[in-house]
Amino acid sequence: MSDDDLVDSLDTIHQALQTLTAAQLHVIREIDGRGLPIAQHASSTAVWLRGRHRISIHAAKRLADLAKAVDERPALDTALVAGVVNAEQAAVIAGAVRDLPDDLGADVVNEAEAVLVGQAAQFEPAILRKAGERILAHVAPEIADARDAAALQRQEARAWQTRAFQLTRLGDGRVRVTGWLDEAGAATVNAALDPLCAPRHDDEPRTPGQRRADALVEVCDLATRTERLPDNGGQRPHVMVTVPFELLEQQFGIGVLDTGGRLSPTQVRQMACDAQLIPAVLDGDGQVLDLGRTRRLITGSLRRALELRDRGCAFPGCDRPPRWCDGHHIQSWADGGPTSLHNSVLLCGYHHRIIHRGHWTIRLCVEDSRPEFIPPAYVDQEQRPCRNLYHHRT
Repeated sequence: MSDDDLVDSLDTIHQALQTLTAAQLHVIREIDGRGLPIAQHASSTAVWLRGRHRISIHAAKRLADLAKAVDERPALDTALVAGVVNAEQAAVIAGAVRDLPDDLGADVVNEAEAVLVGQAAQFEPAILRKAGERILAHVAPEIADARDAAALQRQEARAWQTRAFQLTRLGDGRVRVTGWLDEAGAATVNAALDPLCAPRHDDEPRTPGQRRADALVEVCDLATRTERLPDNGGQRPHVMVTVPFELLEQQFGIGVLDTGGRLSPTQVRQMACDAQLIPAVLDGDGQVLDLGRTRRLITGSLRRALELRDRGCAFPGCDRPPRWCDGHHIQSWADGGPTSLHNSVLLCGYHHRIIHRGHWTIRLCVEDSRPEFIPPAYVDQEQRPCRNLYHHRT
């Protein structure tokens, strides 16, 4: 056989198979109509077909369902007999027609069926299924719009009703974040987090998930700095950490949050860089005997001067603006470092954590009083001082 004859033979066999399938479906439907499977004590026609022809129950159910569909849709039956559609396409078309609203007129349903039968010459079943999902918009756009709007309203109502947010402490230093948002709420959250989720440099060590977690904390940290949040128990929103001051000075005191969570000395000292410290005298049972006044750290005019000097996070290569930054004492306040411009630097949350690991050193340049960072040897063997050029490029 020539190549053309070989391909023609395949096409002929394929069309014959579709015709035979149509005949098979007619016979199955007649057998089902006469109740033969039930008479032979099968629980259904599909189960009877499975035992009779030793096929899977899924294949048997598809045959039984399609037999019923082509019996109810003569135009689809004619297309299958003529080989215009194959059995898979016929099943897709039958399903699309079945899913149309019950209150549609017969003319609209027939038009939808005809359109899909016509598209079967171009599209394989998966694409034809997608066309079937949109067929109502093609034959009755006004009904489709109203139906989509109603469905969207139901989805929005359900999403709003089931919205939730939980923080679950696992007891191993981690807190699990779980919850649900509606589309509008998720869009707002994404808009706030996305600008903070981009890698900060080419060799960014954080995973995308870690960057999103850091972004969530940064957004909440920024919110607590504003004047817009409502008071909480008569106070501005705050995080409370309790730690013996002498241990804070010695750099090994463990902090206890008001939520019951515990923080390492490194985290406590980082938070103390730009926080309100309230000295308190407690008895042996933890009862407050005397409460001193708040000691404010890098705030007011000092904060404004720091922002004018650093213009954002001072760590080399970081582009975070001042509002995302903490004021960091170059020499720790707990170690006797003064709260002054010459002992302060702006750092974003990420680089603040890096500095508190103790591997980098910060100093102010003698010539212009701008911060310089001395990297650890594993970053630069020569440990050459570097500074942020991003904020001062103009």
